[in-house]
Amino acid sequence: MSIARIPPIQCLLTFEALARLRSVTQTAEELCVTPSAVSHRVKQLEQIIGTKLFGRADFSLTTEGAAYLAHVRDGLSMLQKFPSSATTPGKRKLRLAVTPTFARSILIPRLRQFTEAYPEIDLTLQISIPLLDVVAEDADLMIRFGTGRYADVEHVCLLKDEVTPLASPAFVREHGPFDVAQDLEGEALLRSPLEPWRTWFAARGLDWPEPLEGSQFNDVGLMCDGAAAGMGIALIRLKLALPWLENGSLVRLGTSEEFASNVPSPHAHYLCWRTGMMERWECVAFAEWLRQSMV
Repeated sequence: MSIARIPPIQCLLTFEALARLRSVTQTAEELCVTPSAVSHRVKQLEQIIGTKLFGRADFSLTTEGAAYLAHVRDGLSMLQKFPSSATTPGKRKLRLAVTPTFARSILIPRLRQFTEAYPEIDLTLQISIPLLDVVAEDADLMIRFGTGRYADVEHVCLLKDEVTPLASPAFVREHGPFDVAQDLEGEALLRSPLEPWRTWFAARGLDWPEPLEGSQFNDVGLMCDGAAAGMGIALIRLKLALPWLENGSLVRLGTSEEFASNVPSPHAHYLCWRTGMMERWECVAFAEWLRQSMV
């Protein structure tokens, strides 16, 4: 059996406690985690071993679950026979290189769920530069933004998105109304190599070239801030722009079909790792959690 398929110890402890207490609330209290962490760990364990452990809402065990519980208790009992000083390795370290705006808009709002589910993992976040693939050399896992053609690492697609022009409410009032795509002619278009305007131009039937003038940003979050400050119109991925849209500092240009509908971005976010990294259970745990949280 490969190391990657050995269930994390916290999953086994949670399974044993839930089978004994038959209450998510009591299990969470005993393990000092949240009820959602209990549910997540049991689900992860069932996915790893490929079988259903609990049959009904009262947490009665399936036949396979009862058999597995006996093995789990035997294994935990063997571990408990060693002195505690020999079996307390401390927290596991996990280093993640992540693009800035993905971290702020997507990861950070969800990250508490992971830290509560896996308190034994210390997560270190490091910034990477999108498209240029500049990442920390010592990162265990990397979130890259691009086409997905990465020959140097294994990878899985995490998040696809759609783009649309956004600007500040004041800019739209001053320069609008915007009814058709041609209304953008002569306007200040903010630029970024991360999201070329030609994607949106082509989808709207415009043969315009990529803008060569205007403020340029190599970070989507900074471009959102620039657009919110009234510097111009930015072509933004909607999931990354969600914080600005929710607080009203960025809005769509209009309600016509050309501005109310979205265009698929040619790029996506990918979770990447070097060969052999998924033999570490903390990497497997984070990868599975992240993929599920993106659903």
